[in-house]
Amino acid sequence: PLAGSPGSLGEKNGVVKVKMEEEEEEAEMAAKFTGLSKEQLLQVAGTPGWVRTRWALLILFWLGWLGMLAGAVAIIIQAPRCKDLPKQGWWQKGGIYRILEVESFQDSGNDGIGDLLGVKERMHYLSTLKVKGFVIGPVHVNPEDQPYSTNLQDVDQKLGTLQDFRDVLQAAKKKNIKVILDLTPNYHGQLPWFSRDVWLQGDFQNKMKEAIQFWLKEGVSGIQIGSIEHLNDSQLLSEWKNITEQETVDDQARVLIAMTSRTDARGIFSLLNETTEVDMLTSQYLQELVKPDQNDTSTLGHTAQKLIENYIQQAGSQWPSWSMGRPYLGHLAKSMGEQLLRLHHLLLYTLPGTPFTDFGDEIGLWDTPGEPAASNITHMQWDNSATYGFSRGAQQLDKPEASNVTVQAQQGHKGSTLRFFQRLSELRTKERSLLHGNFTSVDSSNQSVFSYLRVWDQNKRFLVVLNFARQERTVSLLDLPSQVDVELSTHPSREEKQLYLQNLKLLPSEGLLLSFPYVAP
Repeated sequence: PLAGSPGSLGEKNGVVKVKMEEEEEEAEMAAKFTGLSKEQLLQVAGTPGWVRTRWALLILFWLGWLGMLAGAVAIIIQAPRCKDLPKQGWWQKGGIYRILEVESFQDSGNDGIGDLLGVKERMHYLSTLKVKGFVIGPVHVNPEDQPYSTNLQDVDQKLGTLQDFRDVLQAAKKKNIKVILDLTPNYHGQLPWFSRDVWLQGDFQNKMKEAIQFWLKEGVSGIQIGSIEHLNDSQLLSEWKNITEQETVDDQARVLIAMTSRTDARGIFSLLNETTEVDMLTSQYLQELVKPDQNDTSTLGHTAQKLIENYIQQAGSQWPSWSMGRPYLGHLAKSMGEQLLRLHHLLLYTLPGTPFTDFGDEIGLWDTPGEPAASNITHMQWDNSATYGFSRGAQQLDKPEASNVTVQAQQGHKGSTLRFFQRLSELRTKERSLLHGNFTSVDSSNQSVFSYLRVWDQNKRFLVVLNFARQERTVSLLDLPSQVDVELSTHPSREEKQLYLQNLKLLPSEGLLLSFPYVAP
């Protein structure tokens, strides 16, 4: 057909007509979605329907908020309240290390005699033990059995000078370690200063008071006095305690410790009643557990339980202290071996009270063979050199039976006695159940095994299981969670992270520190 024919023209007009309809439809849609103007919106918002809607939503919001607040308050009220932490002195928050033989700890002068500056040199090591403080000395001048020549306010020259002692205090302060000075008067002799005859011979009471005050002013955090069993006038303890309280500065309490060499329970319990004024009484009460060459251990767990329960009962409100070491009588390892030594460390550091550890026992130091322990305490062994790091002099020291027991060797060994001690000491300082917890014995139905719980409020619970036997033992501990976590074992070979308390197999001389969480009733 021709371009101008009617058919062609009609098709073109049809196309144009469709386009116009689409454009009109789009325009109408655009007009619908332009929204309300500001004036229109304000006009609509003020209508009664929208006002009621807004009020309803606002009321629902606040009702929901108040409901959540009421629920939170109800949960807080109904939840069991945490116990207030008991007020404790610094000496109650961890272990105490004892350097009672300064001459055997570290020699800084290369003369073969340990001294005060040697202690200062090893202050970093003491900080790695996680102890709260250490007892040092006695360090005063003490001619044997000559009370009139004893100067309680001066330092024995072979140990150093008063300035050296001050340097020790400053070094300890930087490491946040407290220093307790042993002020036992006649520590070199046999004459008991506290006997009635000695007190009547001169003004020794004033000497003691002046000395205590002097050293507290120098900056020591506590005083320890030995041979307390010879003290005839217990009123003196009250006077000494008053001095320590008067010298308390900046809420840093000073501790007064009485020490006795008695081992009989009756005598120690009597002293407990007579020394209520002191902060702690240390003794050799647990010596029955440290008998050399003790072959019969079949009932030793039962013995330990009775000893400890009796002591806690007799102590009453007095703060207990525990030690296995025998000051001036040698180290523990030779008496019991490495495994039992670790077990005893575990016992001391998980009981309610303050544990005391003599230097060297944290590495299992052995005494020199063939020498009476009281006359020759083995020097501390720091490394494997000829003098074991004790002295930089050329003199070679006698080798103890276990000459490979050194700090250097054990620091890098994960399963060593030293690493075990450090971990245990750290737990003692930070776990509330070990710091404040109640003590409850757990029946194991085996007389060679001693088990007990330490529990404080809603904190993690600790279960201690000690096998004193030299053979394996299997026990079942009832009324406890079936499964527990392993915090520590005295045997590095035990690799389990969790154990079942039903038919629990204990290795020979093994101690376990186990834990489980608090579960609300």
